Amino acid sequence: MLAILDAVVGVVATGLLAAGAVRAQALTPAAGAVATVCGAAIVILGGFAYLALLVLFFVGSVLATRVGFEEKRRRRVQEGTHGERRVANVLAHAIVPVALVVIALAVPSSLPMTTLAFLYTSALAFGAADTFGSELGVLSGRARSILSGRPVEPGTNGGVSALGEVWALVGALTTAAVGWGLFRLFSSPVPMPFPFVLGVAAIGFVGCQVDSVLGETVENRGWLGKSGTNFTAMVASVLIAVLCVAAAGGRV
Repeated sequence: MLAILDAVVGVVATGLLAAGAVRAQALTPAAGAVATVCGAAIVILGGFAYLALLVLFFVGSVLATRVGFEEKRRRRVQEGTHGERRVANVLAHAIVPVALVVIALAVPSSLPMTTLAFLYTSALAFGAADTFGSELGVLSGRARSILSGRPVEPGTNGGVSALGEVWALVGALTTAAVGWGLFRLFSSPVPMPFPFVLGVAAIGFVGCQVDSVLGETVENRGWLGKSGTNFTAMVASVLIAVLCVAAAGGRV
């Protein structure tokens, strides 16, 4: 946990970043308030590396959302009115990271800091893979069902494209590499680079495929909304990361 002065700086920075996102119409005011609370919890309990990775994930998501926005609006597959994220979307991507840092603080013996770094980055790698894959893949002229392979309209739940899959991998791999660099920069415990980056990137990419399967099966039946699907797939990604840690003997 951060010292009091560092915590104050972190909370103020979180609030200013959220306010800037609201002003830039990247978040609704309510979503900005929720993001501030979640970011404050993460920086206080986890430290600046964890907050920085979350902020960069959000920035990357905003940029991906804004790419080709007019074309997305023409196809009616855009996010919000101006690309803004709402409360449900923020919670879907923030609850799991917040829960991880809370568990690490409350029961440190069950979640060492190196393991926390692996699980936390895996969660955000999924988020980046899903956002990049969907926001940039939807600009592809063609897509196919992830289960049946039949052609579907780009933007259809469960639809995937070669372009989207490439960007999903880019999102997961970039998050993994940047995450490792941030943990080293802020002197936060982190596993060795090769297994960390490779493992996180793979988990993020696989989690993105899980999201597509859930979209075609569960979301299309109305059992979950988009945010619920994202949240469930992020939980699945972390569970995959937990299995990888267990396979490695309990530590990474």
